[in-house]
Amino acid sequence: MITVRGDSANELFAAAVSAVSWHGASTAPRGLETSEVLGAHLCLTQPRRRLVELAPVRVVNPAFAAAEAIWILSGSDAAWIYDYNDRLRDFADEGVLLGAYGPRLRRWNGRLDQLERVRDLLCRDPQTRRAVIQLYDPGRDSSEHKDVPCTLGFRFYLRDGRLQMHTTMRSQDLWLGFCYDLFTFTVIHELMAHWVGAELGDYHHHVDSLHLYAQHQPDAARIPRTVEASRTFAPLDAEWNAFDDLLQQTLLSDPEPPGVWGEFSSTMRSYRLWKSDDREEARAVARQAGGVLGPAALTWYHHLAHRGIAAAP
Repeated sequence: MITVRGDSANELFAAAVSAVSWHGASTAPRGLETSEVLGAHLCLTQPRRRLVELAPVRVVNPAFAAAEAIWILSGSDAAWIYDYNDRLRDFADEGVLLGAYGPRLRRWNGRLDQLERVRDLLCRDPQTRRAVIQLYDPGRDSSEHKDVPCTLGFRFYLRDGRLQMHTTMRSQDLWLGFCYDLFTFTVIHELMAHWVGAELGDYHHHVDSLHLYAQHQPDAARIPRTVEASRTFAPLDAEWNAFDDLLQQTLLSDPEPPGVWGEFSSTMRSYRLWKSDDREEARAVARQAGGVLGPAALTWYHHLAHRGIAAAP
């Protein structure tokens, strides 16, 4: 069992990589060699510092980070997410990711909006212990489809005016999946805090199997133990009654929404331009996006150009 704390995503990621590299045991589920720690508690004390930025060793695609957050929050399992990460197609059954979190979050069994339910519970009873969102569905996930959720669920606790969020994972690929999961889940955390009128407390990430695949271990060894803190996002808010419209506006940039949502929208649009080979316009839009994601997109494009590839997750 390991416990790791960090003020920012960079610091938490670097510390977790070091802990798994040091304490991990060799195992090979499905024949894929990993270094694994069973039982990990990762705590992010400043959830607005949510983006891993450790170039040149670990560079995250900020457009996919933004797009996946929008995709999940809107309750979608639509194929447009492949425009930002084509490798997800490998986990789809007949083009659909059957483990997609969005429908489970917003339309459990086709009807229950768990996000709304938790918001309502916390507003009615701020000290409730029942603010739970379930993602893993044994009735569905015992079948043989390719995409089985790694995330079991979320819990929220409002204490002393601060909202804590706890996530439980059965499995976590530290190198690839963690960086994007941390981004999306802390967006959910911050939005929920806004909706219930609370300060943003610590984010807790509990993982049963935290692992590094063998192919990523050489790069992991290059991550220094001491890293610069991730940059802080501006506060993220949204009115609940207009939330779904805002998400659609962010996706389509029609018109571009204000604040951090505009940063999300511009970064996604920039990446679509990059993939259509309009590289200079993609860079121009990223510069205009500003904030945290715009500069991160420029770093991502430099990373892709250096590797000589058009796009990657």
